[in-house]
Amino acid sequence: MHELTSSDYCICGKAKKFALCCGQYLTGKQYAKTPEQLMRSRYCAYALGGYGEYLINTWHPMMSKQLAAEDLSIRQYQWIKLEVLNKKQSGDQGTVEFKAYYQDQQGVEHVLHENSFFQRIAGKWLYVGANLENKI
Repeated sequence: MHELTSSDYCICGKAKKFALCCGQYLTGKQYAKTPEQLMRSRYCAYALGGYGEYLINTWHPMMSKQLAAEDLSIRQYQWIKLEVLNKKQSGDQGTVEFKAYYQDQQGVEHVLHENSFFQRIAGKWLYVGANLENKI
């Protein structure tokens, strides 16, 4: 797992210090208040590696039954940047469309274009699933 210090800028693309941005969600100090915050923090979890438990805990339980935190903790790609293209929220439902840029093991750059779906249950936003244009 690549650690960011509290004085480092968050890798989610917001111009905020990690501790005041996604770090507070990854450490469990806060819950994401919006679908976009949850999506950005999940991007950080994948990009940093080692946060499989966080990914499982922020996945809708009906959609994560076959997933293992150990597998999700493995950092498989070099994530380069995140671009949020669109976000919508209506009550306890939300979507975030984004592009995440990464390099594979051979150094070839790819783009994951996803429209993610989120649901708020008991005050906590959860990732439900996505429509993908480019699968990893």
